[in-house]
Amino acid sequence: MHYKSTRGQVAGIGFIDAILMGLADDGGLLVPEYIPQVSAETLKSWQSLSYVELATEIFSLFVNDEIPRSDLEKLVQDSYGTFRHPEVTPVRKLRDNRYVMELFHGPTFAFKDVALQFLGNLYAYVSRKTGSVIHILGATSGDTGASAIEGVRGKEGIRICILHPHQKVSKVQELQMTTVDDANVLNLAVEGTFDDCQRIIKELFADVDFKHRYHLRAINSINIARILAQTVYYFYAYLQLAKQGLADKLNFSVPTGNFGDIFAGYLAQRMGLPIHKLILATNENNILERFVNEGVYQPGEFRGTYSPSMDIQVASNFERYLFYLYGENTEDAAALMSLVKTEGKLVIPDDKKATVAADFAAHAVENDECLAVISQYYDDYSYLLDPHTACGVAAADQLTGTDEVTVTLSTAHPAKFNEAIALCEIKQSYPEQIEALFSKPQHLKIVKGTNEAVQDELVRFF
Repeated sequence: MHYKSTRGQVAGIGFIDAILMGLADDGGLLVPEYIPQVSAETLKSWQSLSYVELATEIFSLFVNDEIPRSDLEKLVQDSYGTFRHPEVTPVRKLRDNRYVMELFHGPTFAFKDVALQFLGNLYAYVSRKTGSVIHILGATSGDTGASAIEGVRGKEGIRICILHPHQKVSKVQELQMTTVDDANVLNLAVEGTFDDCQRIIKELFADVDFKHRYHLRAINSINIARILAQTVYYFYAYLQLAKQGLADKLNFSVPTGNFGDIFAGYLAQRMGLPIHKLILATNENNILERFVNEGVYQPGEFRGTYSPSMDIQVASNFERYLFYLYGENTEDAAALMSLVKTEGKLVIPDDKKATVAADFAAHAVENDECLAVISQYYDDYSYLLDPHTACGVAAADQLTGTDEVTVTLSTAHPAKFNEAIALCEIKQSYPEQIEALFSKPQHLKIVKGTNEAVQDELVRFF
């Protein structure tokens, strides 16, 4: 398997080089040269596999011979052996035809652990095998940072710097990042929004000389390994429900801000997973919902919400979907992304709008609706949703029929967002790992939201 850029100037690179490159050197995003196909017979044969075994099979379709099978199996086992649940991502029933897939059983209680435990171990593997210097640079709206840090803290040959928007993540999210005192970890609190953090990251990676001089590697979902790891749990959920005869009209409702998690579902569907409907759930930062429903992609004014990890106006994975929407035409993809940069928006024609409408349904959840859903499911079904998952459940309730089965991706443990839970007058207990954070000292540096300010810190750190 080789990888190519959505903008056409990078192609024919192997899996390991694709992981190390992160953002393509032409400014585009890397995608597989072709999408492997999984037959109905193969799906049936996978029904008896554990999560670790399934992940190994799916990764092997994208890795080929670059990583020996025995090494790949160990990477996967090491990555998911850290999870608190034996199924890694268990599927739980909420009520008739409504399920959640709990993706928060990893070390930092967030779905990002599923991809970042694997990517952290993969980076460590590559560093050991090749003697490569790994300097990871990432931005977080809350969960990526803690998961990425947990994946590589203390590992030889790796240093990591994470940017987060100062005072715009939950307290638990902040503590999970900033109470880490390992010498190879740097936390920068950026004066601005997550979109500012993400812009700085992409522009620094686009400076190819700087990127190569300081051996920068990507941990955000611009890195194709993140997407590949997230496709696995779509297959796993389908296989668990198929064994119960519940997969004929199976939907997934996905809380998303950066388009990465739902793009993984789109990729799984393109691989042959029979998904009936992909439901895109956003909050009041509804750029993606507007695109699906109106065909307009236009970043707007940032709005702080009770689901801060989705408070995003510029979706970094959107370019990958545009690439496929336009028939893998790299010139079209590059031109459309240039249009967003120069004119602040893009509008797709009616034929493309019809394709988007066939690929996705979408619903934007306002703050009051989010809290109402948390309260309703706690009162009626004794299940406590975090505010991001509540957005996904709200979208599922709005957009699916009674004859359809819908799995909402439950993206975080509610203890990470007690600010929202408390507004519902619900008292929860913290897991002991989270409770312990409140007594630890924090380690971070506040910086201005400019490329220069961040660059200066990186030069000192790396």
